[in-house]
Amino acid sequence: MSFWDWLRTKLAEGSVPLSGDIWSDPELADIIAEFHIRELAFETAANLIANSISKCEFKTFVKNKETQGDEYYLWNVEPNKNQNSSAFLHKLIHHLLKNNEALVIEGNGGGLLVADSFQRKQYAMYDDVFSGVQVDEFTFNKPFLGSEVLFFQLNCLNVKRITDSLYSTYAKMIQRSMNAFIRSRGTRGKMLINTMARGDPKFEETLREMQETRLKKFFASENGVLPLFDGWSYEELGSKTYANDTTRDIRAMVDDISDFTAKGLCIPPALLRGDVAGLKDALKLFLTFCIDPLVDNLQEEINRKRVGRAAFLAGTYIQIDTKTIEHIDLLSVSTAIDKLIASGAFCINDIRKAVGEQLIDEEWANQHWMTKNYSPADELLAALQAGDAGG
Repeated sequence: MSFWDWLRTKLAEGSVPLSGDIWSDPELADIIAEFHIRELAFETAANLIANSISKCEFKTFVKNKETQGDEYYLWNVEPNKNQNSSAFLHKLIHHLLKNNEALVIEGNGGGLLVADSFQRKQYAMYDDVFSGVQVDEFTFNKPFLGSEVLFFQLNCLNVKRITDSLYSTYAKMIQRSMNAFIRSRGTRGKMLINTMARGDPKFEETLREMQETRLKKFFASENGVLPLFDGWSYEELGSKTYANDTTRDIRAMVDDISDFTAKGLCIPPALLRGDVAGLKDALKLFLTFCIDPLVDNLQEEINRKRVGRAAFLAGTYIQIDTKTIEHIDLLSVSTAIDKLIASGAFCINDIRKAVGEQLIDEEWANQHWMTKNYSPADELLAALQAGDAGG
């Protein structure tokens, strides 16, 4: 591993300070700029996915009947003593997206904990073994069998590593554009020094003081005067060149990195950029190709490890409901609500739960209603035939 690769790794781990005199070196400054750009894109995407998953409701069923017991409370309110469900799911999703895998273990008190680091030994015919499991500052001194933990794996290949490799090349283009933009708006000139001035014993000291103090203050000030010595003269080299690149061009290249990240995580790029146009279609694609497969991954692992085959076949399972992700405007869906109730597909309490309202504690709110416009096809056909016979 080269020094620059090592530095990028340390930056990703958060073990190198992001400020200080160390970053005065131009090459180091380029790396820190590259790191900031790609981490911003990844963290934005990871937060979007984690925020969506944390809005989901983890429904629990026993013998095919929805219930709210200890398991429901565990996943929706308090997975452990130090985290609520939203914080827990954010950490889980972040580890899964960043490392392509995540490990959840059960603590001594029955709570669920997301491991920060671990070693996995794989076996083809037996349970995998997880050792060196660390959560925060605590390291468990015992190994965990695969059947004792929840182990989530996202893809066959770590997408983040692939996109990081792409950033290393693309970030150089951004840095060159930024440098060109800055240079084109800088001031250039030439300093003329005659032979007599150069013969001064203190010439080197005077030149250094001129470069490091006087010229720097002169260029930095909005209005200023440059004091010169005998034998010294300054001449500006024309107006600023103003390169074709603008800040919008640089912003477009930064957006490209967000697009690469979005594609790698199956997020519609327009959604990650925050574009309003086509938002409804982008959200539909996001839920279909990003959230739904991720949710399937989570609930399959939870059901096979925490529920088991026998109980699952008997109707006990956990289902992650993604309908709560999208905000519902009651006025815009009032017609659809009327149709859902009038067709008998859902009862009133089903609809109230779907839109986040309190349930009505009345028997009629749990009944299914149907308007007289709906009737079996055979009854409708018989009525038509009777009308023809009577006519």
